[in-house]
This record gives sequence, structure tokens and C-alpha cells, in this order.
Amino acid sequence: MTLLDAHGYATARQDILQADASKHYIRLSGGPRPALLMRTPSAEYLDAFLRVARHLESLGVPAPGVIGVEAATHTALVQDLGRASMADALDAGAEAAPLYFDAARSLVALHAAPPPAGLPAWDAAAMIRATEATFCDWWWPATFGTPCGPEIRQGLGSALAAMLAPFAGEGFVHRDYFPANLIPTPRGMAVIDFQDAATGHPAYDLVSLVEDARRDVDPALREAVVSAYLAQRPGLDAEGFRAAMAVHAAQRHLRVAALWVRLDRRDGKPHYLRHGPRCWALLGRALEHPAAMPLARFLDAHLPAGRRQNP
Repeated sequence: MTLLDAHGYATARQDILQADASKHYIRLSGGPRPALLMRTPSAEYLDAFLRVARHLESLGVPAPGVIGVEAATHTALVQDLGRASMADALDAGAEAAPLYFDAARSLVALHAAPPPAGLPAWDAAAMIRATEATFCDWWWPATFGTPCGPEIRQGLGSALAAMLAPFAGEGFVHRDYFPANLIPTPRGMAVIDFQDAATGHPAYDLVSLVEDARRDVDPALREAVVSAYLAQRPGLDAEGFRAAMAVHAAQRHLRVAALWVRLDRRDGKPHYLRHGPRCWALLGRALEHPAAMPLARFLDAHLPAGRRQNP
């Protein structure tokens, strides 16, 4: 008996959806309830998805419920939460503030609880590797026409390590908590694409939400959402958390600004380059915070202001 047969979807209509970087989806209509057939690339990927899905369910955070699993084919049958993401709602003209406040509430629930066992670390070492993989391997040669030498690579790593060291964390981190991965529901903001979740500092997720690499967020709204998040977590040191936000923003924006170049040069997706100016501007803002001084000094020494843009 197939996965679809076992759960009442044998005769359901199947509509193939656009695949993301690692998964393929089929929307199923006419079964017991709206569902998606999710095909993942590996057993490890599916295990990570299921582990985090169970964790979100235990916290009461809306997320695609798992209906059934076919481990041999790395496939899961999951609840279909709908077609419209938070990003779609914003693009359609919905009022931004309620959506962002709902997203912050879900984020508080994610961050207030201990993470599930077995998540990888999103720590300084992992963030350094990720930044080198875009900035050194793609942005630097595209900009200067020469490979990124060992002095630059080592200097970047040292600057990032010094900047990130005071802000180590071991909480749950979604890693891509932005409107395209959130779905408004009657139960609150649902979270999807959580299979890459890790342990790290929660400031990273709040930066991902309010300093979105793909859309502008009004500064007043950004501040209101950060304040609302902190008000719901009174045990946090607000000043220290804001410093952590600046540090993680600096790392994220440098990495993602360079990522757009890789997507253009390697993957043939030049449309992502339109987000470059936003990321470089957000990076500049983050570098103004004293906690980001190690990275600011490195960039001042090796990257003149006029070069801080995508080629």
C-alpha cells in the first residue's frame, strides 16, 4: 500500500508545485483534508524535518502537521496550510504591523523553549564557513577579478570570530525566519521550511525577520517589533540582545549580499542581484554598532566604501 493509499489520497488530484532548492511538493486536493506530498533529497533531510515538526507541535506553534511518512523514498505527507505566505499578504497590500507582531509572537514561543536534541550548531565556526563560501569564494573574485587570498580569508575569519565570540547561544534558531517562510493562520503565524534549524543565538532569527534581505521594513515598525519581542521575554538583557542583533546582522548581511552574486554567477539567477543594495545598506547600519567593530575594522582595511556593493 502506498503512502497516498494508506491515508485516503489515492484518488486525490495532484498538482505539481514549484520546487525549492531541496524539496519537491505536490498539492493534493479531494482527500480527507488539504495536504502536500513532500519529497526530500535524503533520509537525513527528512529526519531533520520530522524532528523539528514534532518540536513545533509540542510548543503549540502552527506548522505543517505530519500525516504520514514513507521513509524508503524520503517522502512525507504533510498538512497544507494554504497558498498565501506572509510575503504574499504583504505584497497584496495587507497591513504590515499585525503580521510582523504575529511573527514575533511565534518566534518568542520558539526561542523560549529548549531546542530539541540533535540540531547542528549555528555558531561562530559555522557562520564563518558560510560567509567565506559566499564572500571569499564568489563576491571577492567577481569584484576584483582575482582569487580571495589567504590573508583576506584569514582576516575575515578572525574578525568574525572576534565579533561573534561574546554572543554564543544554544537556543533554537530557525535560520531563515522571514515572510516567505511564514503563513498567517487563525491560530497565529505558522512556520515552514524549518528543516535547517540549528542551535545558536536567537538574535539571528529576529534579524532575519525585521531586517529582511528581500524586502524593506519600515524602521519604526522594525523597532516596534523588536520592542514587542523583548517585552515578551523579560528575562533577557535588552541591551545585550540588541548588541547581539547588530553582530548577527553584520554577519548575515555580508554573507547574503555575497550570496546574490553566487546565485547569479553559478546558478544563473541574476534577479537576486536586485536585493544587493538593500543588504549592503543594512550591513552599513549594523557596522555602526560598537559590538560589530572587529568586522568594521576588517572591511575598512580591505574594502573601501566605494566597493561595498555587488559587481
